[in-house]
Amino acid sequence: MAALASLSLPAMGQSEKRAAFVPSRPLPSISLSRSLSCRSSRLVVRCMSTVSDVPTVSETKSNFLQAYKRPIPSIYNTVLQELIVQQHLMRYKKTYRYDPVFALGFVTVYDQLMEGYPSDEDRDAIFKSYIKALNEDPEQYRIDAQKMEEWARSQTSASLVEFSSREGEVEAILKDIAERAGSKEGFSYSRFFAVGLFRLLELANATEPNILDKLCASLNIDKKSVDRDLDVYRNLLSKLVQAKELLKEYIDREKKKKEERAESQKANETITKCLGESLYDPSVFVTWKY
Repeated sequence: MAALASLSLPAMGQSEKRAAFVPSRPLPSISLSRSLSCRSSRLVVRCMSTVSDVPTVSETKSNFLQAYKRPIPSIYNTVLQELIVQQHLMRYKKTYRYDPVFALGFVTVYDQLMEGYPSDEDRDAIFKSYIKALNEDPEQYRIDAQKMEEWARSQTSASLVEFSSREGEVEAILKDIAERAGSKEGFSYSRFFAVGLFRLLELANATEPNILDKLCASLNIDKKSVDRDLDVYRNLLSKLVQAKELLKEYIDREKKKKEERAESQKANETITKCLGESLYDPSVFVTWKY
């Protein structure tokens, strides 16, 4: 896949003391726009938002920063902070329900965003901190995303769009989505849902020009909305590629400067040592004449 739309994004992230990697050249601004929303499948815990004391956006962001206290490079942190704000607004709608297709979409976006992150361990820790800050289960996200991916890999273009005529756990999830979307009750379309659909097609190697139209029709989803949001997604990934290239250039440049400084210091130490040995070596001792 390639990358979401680019609009100027204000710094909503960590404080300056948490910032990391400040390149000499500005990185491209990356942003997600529009609010995100999702619902859920009847086969998974319904997770309807019945919280009477809904946390504020600031509290959710604070939960994330408290759960993961290490610095996050600004290229990643900027997008993560906007994502968590938008996902907070979706998460605490009264009609919110967890959705495995949505989970697949979010996991796909997250993994694309964090691809190339310096530490795999930190990347996983950030994911867990992010989901827990929204009072949800990161393990469920991963498990459901993997389940959807494994199912899609075993499908063909035809079987993917003909889920309603077959039985199975994932087929039941998709049937439930189609039912709720068709009745326009209990389902709210979201950008992550669109990315989840695209990921299903990608894993099934469903490349026919009209296959997405058929899948959207089977699920009672507006194809125009999906096309629009996938364009935004591709644009984001494109911007991320550019920004990561600049970040890599900056890191390589700083690494080279550090190595050059170390070599210079080593050379100076060697010269100083040689001079010191010469001064106290009787064989090279010089008698000064006055």
